[in-house]
Amino acid sequence: MKKVPFLLVLLILFVSCNQSKLPKIAPDVITEFTLNDTDDPAIWVNPNNPKESIVFGTDKETNGAIYAFDLNGEIIKEKTIKGIQRPNNVDIEYGFRLNDSTTTDILVFTEREKQQVRMFSVPEMQPLDQGGFSVFEDEDNQNNRLPMGVSLYKSSKNGAVYAIVGRKTGPADGYLYQYELKSDSTGVSSNFIRKFGGFSGVKEIEAIAVDDEMGYVYYSDEGVCIKKYYAEPSMGNKEISCFGGDYFDEDIEGIAIAAYDDGHGYLIVSNQQKGEFNIFDRETNQFIKAINLSTTETDGCEAVTIPLNETFKSGLFVAMNDEKNFYFFDLGKLGLQ
Repeated sequence: MKKVPFLLVLLILFVSCNQSKLPKIAPDVITEFTLNDTDDPAIWVNPNNPKESIVFGTDKETNGAIYAFDLNGEIIKEKTIKGIQRPNNVDIEYGFRLNDSTTTDILVFTEREKQQVRMFSVPEMQPLDQGGFSVFEDEDNQNNRLPMGVSLYKSSKNGAVYAIVGRKTGPADGYLYQYELKSDSTGVSSNFIRKFGGFSGVKEIEAIAVDDEMGYVYYSDEGVCIKKYYAEPSMGNKEISCFGGDYFDEDIEGIAIAAYDDGHGYLIVSNQQKGEFNIFDRETNQFIKAINLSTTETDGCEAVTIPLNETFKSGLFVAMNDEKNFYFFDLGKLGLQ
């Protein structure tokens, strides 16, 4: 009988100790496979016909893409953006003003190897950025100019739309940069507004999520906690709170915000190595519970609370799965209400 190598035994024990013991919740839909490495999803709700809503997901590699999926998990080839050099995170915002009479919904994503952010109209998928907006231009260290996380914020004060961008590495203070996206007769521009956000230096910051209605930005300081700041620049750069770290095994990853019309809601955050998602109250940020959605090594996730079709009657939760795909769940399966 062959002896199992000692290091292999340790690895098996480590993996088994980190696997969730909670009952698995099966997805309603598993998407088609991407080419390389899935990372982060965003959901566009079609205002005219929710059944034709689109889930976008990044495929993270030099020959990467932003894949578009229908609600059956099938790739929509004509809506997929290919030839992107390592897209990382993606987000959606509604009602971006192009001129006095025209608005469009937009999709924004980071393109790490080009040190820029891209911006497209949705659902037309037309580029609005003249090739891309450079980020972190004042950084001398090239490693500190590689964008990862991005989230969009639409101000309730004046309707301005901002992109909040994180990077692969950065300083202890001012890790995030905030840019205003503006359109005029010459096209869309990206204007630097501020830098903010503390970083522990333990691992990295990738996941960023903005609560438009409440005006907060959350991000995962991966080895420490979920950090909370004001998304409105005029509210200042002081950290509001650093919470939740005790509920995670190792990396704190993707953050989804399930926001309901009556003001209540939840933060759903990937406990990556544990194979679980931790749920926090949207208003108090208190821990509620953990759930096992049967995904592996989840990075990004996203949620909408609007009924979409017969499968997603309670809304939709999307989670990246480490098998080059995404899992779709009816939001009701998470047991939030």
